[in-house]
Amino acid sequence: MSDVESLSGNLFEEPEDYYKPPPAAHFASYERKTHKAPKDIRLRLVGSSPLWGHLLWNAGIFTADYLDANSEELVKDKDILELGAAAALPSLIAGYNGARTVVSTDYPDVELIENIQYNVDHAEGMNKDRVYVEGYIWGNSYDSLLSKIRDDQQGKNKKFDLIILSDLVFNHSEHHKLLKTSKDLLEKNGKCLVVFSPHRPWLLNDDLQFFETCKEYGFKSEKIDLVTWKPMFPEEDEETADIRARVYSFFLTLD
Repeated sequence: MSDVESLSGNLFEEPEDYYKPPPAAHFASYERKTHKAPKDIRLRLVGSSPLWGHLLWNAGIFTADYLDANSEELVKDKDILELGAAAALPSLIAGYNGARTVVSTDYPDVELIENIQYNVDHAEGMNKDRVYVEGYIWGNSYDSLLSKIRDDQQGKNKKFDLIILSDLVFNHSEHHKLLKTSKDLLEKNGKCLVVFSPHRPWLLNDDLQFFETCKEYGFKSEKIDLVTWKPMFPEEDEETADIRARVYSFFLTLD
């Protein structure tokens, strides 16, 4: 081939399938463990997410089960905030169990927030008048969150009775922001419900450090339960499966 000859076609043109479309949204079903209706809840999950909103996690299922089983104490007529809600299953369960207000939040990624709103909008039989969806970054201004529970409190300094933190402690760099946000937004006699699985077993001690750091913010921790379920990713290292299968649950309360 001479120097002036060219290859046929466009050398720099990508194949037709080079840019693959992102995974489509998909659905997961959650079966409630009580007699309450609806028995089954269908959740839409984003197709993929660097923020892990594309899966229904064991911690979310445990949290939903626990709220259903303890709704009279924790949910009914309470003001509830969920941080890092993903598909927002615990928020929906709170709505179904007669919470006075539910504010369901996650990082203000358009796809994530729209997906939470979709799940709220399609929650059949739930009173949606007091269920709000907000994009929120931990540690930022609380005004938009608190306004949801103060709009019929005649200006009273009301905060949240229950704050849900489901599968958030893996984000070790954000422990301080998460704890400060929780302290500032929690009623004096309120509770934080913290549930997680150690998805990275070699960092379990860093996960558990959350419950030491919480003391710096005036919290005391109380272990609720430790159960062992099927790990989220059974195809991974079998030697760590027993650790990854754990679901830890704690209450945080203000001293």
